Amino acid sequence: MRNLILTVPSAAGPVNILRGVNISIDPGEAVGVVGPSGSGKTSLLMVLAGLERPTSGSVRLGGQELSGMNEDQLAALRRRDIGIVFQAFHLIASMTALENVAIPLELAGASDAMARAEASLRAVGLGHRLTHLPSMLSGGEQQRVALARAFAARPRLLLADEPTGNLDRATGDAVMDLLFGLRAAYGTTLMLITHDPALAARCDRTIGIADGLIV
Repeated sequence: MRNLILTVPSAAGPVNILRGVNISIDPGEAVGVVGPSGSGKTSLLMVLAGLERPTSGSVRLGGQELSGMNEDQLAALRRRDIGIVFQAFHLIASMTALENVAIPLELAGASDAMARAEASLRAVGLGHRLTHLPSMLSGGEQQRVALARAFAARPRLLLADEPTGNLDRATGDAVMDLLFGLRAAYGTTLMLITHDPALAARCDRTIGIADGLIV
């Protein structure tokens, strides 16, 4: 990310969310991003995922410049290269755990989507919950389904936005052990947004952000 600026309009005038951010992340590196609420952490993640377009600046992922891509190209990039885990689990309520993990693989045209989804769920210890709906799962189990979905396509980059924010401490620690274990197993690059300094310290490097600037 080079000289990344994100400004959004409001009734009170333009709001400067990101104000010239420069970050480089090496392949396979785990980076924790910390900062107070409203500092621009989630906006940074959304821009990197191609879910928010910056006002100006450059975002390159694996040598690909995101600014020149249309929405279909950005969606294809996310399917192929990016896994995302949010604080809210974002599971489809009417679908089983297996179907929730399989659907992005099916959208990407994978002929073995169900088999890969099952393997991914078993990797996070949910082989016995394949046919359960989200309402039948605990919060920790739902976040493990979200992890399985994010890793199922073997993304080059995993973006995690406060992934333990809706979990108690013990459950959150268990989920993060899984996340870091999967990241190490697959060599995935990680950007982790967190308020927890201890969690950020598990990464290779920590970046602080405040008022839209790297500090």
